Amino acid sequence: MIITQLLGVFRAARVLLHLLYGLTIATVFPRFNQVWRRRIQRRWSVDLLKILNVTVDIPAGNPMTTLCSGIIVTNHISWLDVFVLNAVTPTRFVAKSEVRNWPLIGWLCAQAQTLFIERGRARDAARINKQVVKMLHEGDCLAVFPEGTTTDGTKVAAFHASLLQPAVDAKALVHPVVIRYQDAQGVHSTDAAYIDDVSFGASLWNILSCHNLHVRLVATPSLNAAGSDRRTLTRMAQRQISETLEIMHAARHISADTAVEHPLDEHLQSIYVAPPAAA
Repeated sequence: MIITQLLGVFRAARVLLHLLYGLTIATVFPRFNQVWRRRIQRRWSVDLLKILNVTVDIPAGNPMTTLCSGIIVTNHISWLDVFVLNAVTPTRFVAKSEVRNWPLIGWLCAQAQTLFIERGRARDAARINKQVVKMLHEGDCLAVFPEGTTTDGTKVAAFHASLLQPAVDAKALVHPVVIRYQDAQGVHSTDAAYIDDVSFGASLWNILSCHNLHVRLVATPSLNAAGSDRRTLTRMAQRQISETLEIMHAARHISADTAVEHPLDEHLQSIYVAPPAAA
């Protein structure tokens, strides 16, 4: 118990230093071009996950690492989700305005050009939608959490269709992605869940105190928004994510020959995804 607490304190100190480093970079981040911003986002996020001892797992042959344009739609469990996704596919996020007020993390997200939307305000939603459509036409990759809240990861909450209207307007691709936190044996974990009345500090400590926290990312088949409507598109994305998550829960144990660890190497030379096993 004492060793676990000391390890947590040590990691917390490293996280604080890394956040201070991030705050320094963030002051000049908007001045970089898109290529360098993506590199910085990935590098900083990778380092954060290494400090937190969080391992990213991607199924063999899954296209998760090749997503480069369109809208990533995913279930939402933790504030850590943003950095998990950025460690694999750097992107811009559309988040609820409350995120802007999170200690340090909110400011970092703002400097990373996150688009904040005020829920329940139609005029603000229209403003954000126009921005997103413009970015999609320019080939950008964005990510949204259509549940509008976080869950413990056991199931998927209802999706808000309005967040997918820009994909319909831009005739863009929608990439439904599943996020699942688990231990080294593939058993579902709630250690990263940022839910109910849990404070940010308590959530961070839960992660810092966890020994073998893994997060598994699975990109389900992409959806073409051209010719569709937002409600149909939303139902399809939610069904794919929900059904895939149910399968992952039922499996409990993910065998080693069907998954690979996301290689968080120092230089991020490449992201290796093992080929599918021979039949």
